[in-house]
Amino acid sequence: MATSDQTSASDAFMRVLKGLLRPLVRTMIARGLTAPVVYGLLKRVYVEVAEDSFRLDDKPLTDSRIALLTGVHRKDIRTIRAEGPDETGPSRRKSALLATVIGQWMSAPDFVTDGAPRLLPRQAEGSADFETLVRSVNRDVRPRTVLDELMNAGLVSETADGLLELQTEAVVGTGSARDKEAFFAANVGDHLAAATENLLADDPPFFERAVFYNQLPPEAVDAIEAAARAKAQELLEDLNRQSSALHRAAQDAEGPRQRFRLGIYFYKEDAAPADTDEKAQDR
Repeated sequence: MATSDQTSASDAFMRVLKGLLRPLVRTMIARGLTAPVVYGLLKRVYVEVAEDSFRLDDKPLTDSRIALLTGVHRKDIRTIRAEGPDETGPSRRKSALLATVIGQWMSAPDFVTDGAPRLLPRQAEGSADFETLVRSVNRDVRPRTVLDELMNAGLVSETADGLLELQTEAVVGTGSARDKEAFFAANVGDHLAAATENLLADDPPFFERAVFYNQLPPEAVDAIEAAARAKAQELLEDLNRQSSALHRAAQDAEGPRQRFRLGIYFYKEDAAPADTDEKAQDR
């Protein structure tokens, strides 16, 4: 049974959760997702997270244990477990592969001329080509499969003489609805995962900082946004070059692997009259 302290903490976090959910629910409504559909999805996520993160002595949880942890009915738990995992994992891996290929194309010396991505033949002997680019990232996926995905997303086009061109404007632009949703899931998901670990840990493991001011004139916020865009882009391009070089150096090395994501965002809106100025703070 929950103690009064636990109940008080849960009630307080409910208010926090409401603030987190508001922009997400706005997106759900815009995408046509009704509350009953989301309830079903939420049950599945509760069951999956309980199985992944709340095992005892690394043993699989029983339906009863999951029901106790989550409040999901055992009948629903049996149904969810019988359906098996969804396709989130493979989708994320595909997105990561495409992003890494693009990152190498934009930074690896063999695929860049004067700081810009080179035009690449599909396959050529003795020179940099698209097949070599993909093989430098992953040897298990056919280069043609990767190329089809990039071309379908509008990230790569073919010139009249058969060379492949990376559409750098599309890489940093809006993209298709599907691409924007994939980026939304990966980017916001990783940020929220980092924030969750920082919230639950005694010693926050991830770097997470924000600077924010209230009651600034709109033109001042516009100036800060322009500076933030320029400096953030410079930082991301520098880290992409470093990551690309380290990726190439470790390509044949044995041992465990990790992934990372560094995200930067800027948000602005009209300030409420009661807002007061707050300078840079750790978050």
